[in-house]
Amino acid sequence: MTREGELLWTPSEERRATSRMRSFAQWAQSRTGRALDDYDHLLAWSLDEIEEFWSAFAGWYGVKWHEVPSATLTDRRMPGTEWFVGGRLNYAEHLLFPPGEVADDDVAVVFAREDGLRRSMSWADLRAEVASVRQWFVDNGVGRGDRVAALLPNAPEALVAMLAAASLGAVWSSCSPDFGPRGVADRFTQIEPTVLLAVDGYRYGGKPFDITATVDALRQQLPSVRATVLVSYLDPDSTLDDATPWSELLQTTGELSFASMSSAEPLYVLYSSGTTGLPKPIVHGHGGILVEHAKQLALHLDVGPGDRFFWFSTTGWMMWNLLVSGLAVGSAVVLYDGSPAFPDPMALWNLAEEIGITAFGVSAPYIQSCMKSELHPGKQLDLSAIRAVGSTGAPLSPEGFAWVYAEVKADVMLSSLSGGTDVCTAFVGGAPLLPVRAGVIPARLLGCRVEAFDEEGKPVVDEVGELVITAPMPSMPVGFWNDADGSRLEAAYFDTYPGVWRHGDWVKFNSDGSCVIYGRSDSTLNRGGVRMGTSEFYRVVEDVPDVVDSLVIDTSAAGVEGKLLLFVVLSADADEAEVAADLKQRIRTQLSPRHVPDEVRVIAEVPRTLNNKKCEVPVKRVLAGSPLDKAVSNGALLNPAAMDVFVELAGRFTTDAD
Repeated sequence: MTREGELLWTPSEERRATSRMRSFAQWAQSRTGRALDDYDHLLAWSLDEIEEFWSAFAGWYGVKWHEVPSATLTDRRMPGTEWFVGGRLNYAEHLLFPPGEVADDDVAVVFAREDGLRRSMSWADLRAEVASVRQWFVDNGVGRGDRVAALLPNAPEALVAMLAAASLGAVWSSCSPDFGPRGVADRFTQIEPTVLLAVDGYRYGGKPFDITATVDALRQQLPSVRATVLVSYLDPDSTLDDATPWSELLQTTGELSFASMSSAEPLYVLYSSGTTGLPKPIVHGHGGILVEHAKQLALHLDVGPGDRFFWFSTTGWMMWNLLVSGLAVGSAVVLYDGSPAFPDPMALWNLAEEIGITAFGVSAPYIQSCMKSELHPGKQLDLSAIRAVGSTGAPLSPEGFAWVYAEVKADVMLSSLSGGTDVCTAFVGGAPLLPVRAGVIPARLLGCRVEAFDEEGKPVVDEVGELVITAPMPSMPVGFWNDADGSRLEAAYFDTYPGVWRHGDWVKFNSDGSCVIYGRSDSTLNRGGVRMGTSEFYRVVEDVPDVVDSLVIDTSAAGVEGKLLLFVVLSADADEAEVAADLKQRIRTQLSPRHVPDEVRVIAEVPRTLNNKKCEVPVKRVLAGSPLDKAVSNGALLNPAAMDVFVELAGRFTTDAD
């Protein structure tokens, strides 16, 4: 196994010198007189002088203010502070007319579908389509504050409609068409949309899926919808009663203009996973999202004009929102719809070669699956264009880090990111000025005051603790929808440590500022007082060749030690007894004797949320005896039937997980 902390890559001096982060540092140093010649100095400045840092970044980036703010920040209260006081702008304007130099006929969007369909759009094409859709919205009574809901795949239609809505000051919200009817309704009914955009169906893994029945059922639950737009995505001749075809929107004649929005006025609504009740509708504003995404992309991923930026995502995950913000820094964005493993596991790597992707983002489980499949994309393909590989969605193991450098490219910046839908960005990750070490996230990101707190609420270093944010970030939610007094938002993040954001992850910050994420803090494995993150456990378990997937549950609660249960999905020809014995031996020697599972059970599949996260806490609740409908919202599950085996086991364990 690869040693955690092993040095894998160091940026060359040329790479550092030509990075956008170095450009920003030199620009800011010349204007502030501060010494900003390395990442540590930049980070300290961004954390100690929050207002000066964000004001400087907005100036360097080139925010197109309709009205210049009188102050960057009212104060450092959380929650309740106000960003860019009195400033007015529009997010969509920056994506359609980015500050960087782009020509009208430069490529802005590349779309690829798993069945081979391809489409490119220039900046002029993109602006023209947004202008048409915007005018159709206006003609149909959509205005500032109205909600536009979309059941669309990661295709140009979703991007165009989002920008059209944002240009008007309308509020966007999207779900992926593979969400079940309950999952979509649980989200959209909360925001009462005026317009619904939907596809007739989608393709995944080589199969077509018709969702017109889902769309019809959804409309019955959305009496606020005055107009429905149908994108004929599966069948070009498909129709839907009382729906306007997308082609009609594109035939509408209109001009681009941009509503002047305050920083905090709603841009879009994202949703929490909703594993315990209705998903929380998280509202993000125009100003905070713009500057945070521009910082993340330009400075940390080093993306800008001339790049082709890709992240594998659906419209139901916050990474889609970050992906399309690539336009705001002048990069072309690559939209992909379909299975990452169709027609074979090399599909996304083939796409990278075909399109010349320069920044290639995926989930950590995807990298782990490539490693287990023994893929060699760097040896089989020309991936010379790739300068950065991004990984998020779960902790990436040291072996996953090493695989990227051995099998993708030796000279590449691998940025393992961690953040969340709540802030619609990452707060720890990589930087083009920093080296990459196996299994370790290099640093706090600029402007992100992230700490580890012990049980007494004190910051700790070189110890595992609760991940908290102790100073405001621009992209923190401006609120939850229908939460006028802010009580739900405060309860969600600030109840544990008043005035401090508790994120819910378990993290260790090292003395050099790097960190390791160990998984959700509410699913920690606590055996005899020895705590361990689930990511450490999965690293060992899923290294076994015959283990396809796994889920570990510690039924301990309220000071009572319960059982440690390991559920595994095995390959077709695996010997169950041999794998169980091998797992126990590996866990004993590589982790600790206390963490050897009491039981190893084979299951058909691991239950996951719609965003593909393992359902550790809901399973723990079910095993402790909670009714399934109380432990998890059925609409939040990617594969609801995967919970059946745990319902059958319910009541066997006496500790209470609530």
